[in-house]
Amino acid sequence: MRREPLDPETIMSATEDVLRRHGPEKATVLDVARILGVSHGSVYRHFPSKAALREAVIQRWLDRTRADFTAAVRDAGAELPPPDRLRDLLTTMFALKWAKAQEDPELFETFRVLAAEHSAVSSAHVAVLLAQIRTVVVDGITSGDFADGEPDVIARAILDATGRFHNPSHAAEWRSPEIKAESEAVIALILDGLRTR
Repeated sequence: MRREPLDPETIMSATEDVLRRHGPEKATVLDVARILGVSHGSVYRHFPSKAALREAVIQRWLDRTRADFTAAVRDAGAELPPPDRLRDLLTTMFALKWAKAQEDPELFETFRVLAAEHSAVSSAHVAVLLAQIRTVVVDGITSGDFADGEPDVIARAILDATGRFHNPSHAAEWRSPEIKAESEAVIALILDGLRTR
């Protein structure tokens, strides 16, 4: 029986362990409760449903991933011209997703399920990616490196055009030895299409 207080962070950490052990299809709230030494009702006092718990866990996981992504893009250099920044942003986004799929397959699979369900967590994640792309697009239009256009439309088109390299529904394709070269070719095509004529 558990003696210390139960809080959402402790529950989410235990849920990550359960997801990694059993995968998203077989993991249950009862498994989480067993690890914590509490009744499943204690877990439900903090999270009203299995879906809410799963979303909270993936939100926390994405927040950590986003922090890695933001740091990597920042370290790549805000001083670079917008075309180079966009290339670095996309390359980093792809590499981090590919690494997460390989290094943390069970949580990545949980994220894939949420993305397929168009959950609020996955929609918010897409909104963050669009905002980061849009920022570089605006800078490129302002500097004259990119042709004039509507930044929101351009950012969405870039995200859609590169979906094969970051959308979790394509994760099986990321094991291909050609994936890096193929992604670089798509990025080059996008940059060519954006440049001022």
